[in-house]
Amino acid sequence: MGITNCYNVMDFRRIAKRRLPAPVFHYIDGGADDEWTMRRNTDAYDDYELLPAHLSDVSSIDTRASLFGKTLDWPVMIAPTGASKLFHRDGEAAVARAAENFNMPYSLSTVGTTSIEDVAAIGEHPKVFQIYVFRDRALTRSLVQRCKDSRFTALCLTVDTPVAGNRERDNYYGMMATAKPALRSVPSMLRHPGWLYRAVVKKDMELVNVIESIGSQKFTDMSVKDFIDSQFDRSLTWKDVEWLASEWDGPIIIKGVQTVEDCRHAANSGATAVMISNHGGRQLEGSPAPVDCIADIADALHDRLEIICDGGIRRGSHIVKALALGATACSIGRAYLYPLAAGGQAGVERGLALLRDELERTLALVGCDSTSKLDGSYIRKRG
Repeated sequence: MGITNCYNVMDFRRIAKRRLPAPVFHYIDGGADDEWTMRRNTDAYDDYELLPAHLSDVSSIDTRASLFGKTLDWPVMIAPTGASKLFHRDGEAAVARAAENFNMPYSLSTVGTTSIEDVAAIGEHPKVFQIYVFRDRALTRSLVQRCKDSRFTALCLTVDTPVAGNRERDNYYGMMATAKPALRSVPSMLRHPGWLYRAVVKKDMELVNVIESIGSQKFTDMSVKDFIDSQFDRSLTWKDVEWLASEWDGPIIIKGVQTVEDCRHAANSGATAVMISNHGGRQLEGSPAPVDCIADIADALHDRLEIICDGGIRRGSHIVKALALGATACSIGRAYLYPLAAGGQAGVERGLALLRDELERTLALVGCDSTSKLDGSYIRKRG
C-alpha cells in the first residue's frame, strides 16, 4: 500500500507503522497512562451533530481565514511536534514546504531537528516557534532573539509540561529522547537499517536548537522524561508570560490551556491567541477533549483572543465542528506526522489535500459557503 492508496488521514498510519522502528512509531502513536484522553480527543467529535441548511448556494466555497494578522487559504495550522527527522529523513523541512504550498502556518518545536534559521528560509508563509521556558532563562532569551532575527510570525508558549507525562509506551518500546536507543529497541532498529544509519552514522536527528546550550554528550544520555524534568522550569507562572511578552514583539500563543479562567489569564498577560490543547493526550490523563472546551472559551473571550483547537482532528468534518463551536482555526499533529512518516513531503501534501477536500465537501453538504460564516446554528450536541 502506497500513499496514493491513502484516502483519509488514518490510512497513512498503517504505512507509518510499517516504515518506522517500533519505538519511534509508538512515540508518535502513544499517549499518557491508559491513553483514554488521547482517544477521547477524537471520539469527542462524535458527540456533535452538524445541522445542514439545505437549498443554500454553495456553488463557490471560501475557506480563507485570518490568523496572527495573516490571510490563510484555510483555517488550519501545523502544530509543533518534536524531532521530525525521527520520522522521515527530510523532517521539519518537508512539512514546512508542504505548509508553504497550502498557505498555512508552520510551527517549529523547540525540540525540533531543524534549525530556526533553516525553517525561516523556507517560503513566505507564517511561521510559529513553539517555546518552553527553560530553567536557564538565557537559553530561552537566545531562542527568542533568533526568532526575531529570522522574522518568525509568532511565539507559542507550551504551558502544560511542568513535568513529563507518563507515556508508558516509551518505556515498553525503549524510546529515547534522541537517536541513542535503549537496548530493548535494538532488534526493531536493525530491521530498519536506513533509519539506523541516519541515527548513528549521520547523526541528523539531534535537537539542534538546544543541544549546543546543554551539551551534546549530556543530552544523548537523557530520556525524554529526564530531559523535560531537568530542563523545563516548573516554577513558571503568568508573570513569566508577561516577561516573555516583553521579550517578544509580536503575537504570542499560549498552548495547553483548557479553561475560561486560564484563557482569561492568557489575555491579561499579553497573549493574543490560545491553543486549546491537552498535548495530544500525552500529559494529563483525564483532561477534557479540546473540542469540548471551545464553546465556553469562545463565549467568554472571542473578542480578546484567537482560539485554536488543537487535538484529535482526523477529518475535515472535525474542522467544521470546531469552527462552528467558535474556534478561529484548528491545528493538527498526528494528522501530518503519519503522512510524513509514510511518504515525506509528498505524504504530507496528500494528507493535507485529503483533509482540505473533506473540509470543502462538508461545507457544501452543510449548506455553508464560507468558513467565516460557521456558527452555532450549524451544530448541536447529541443528547
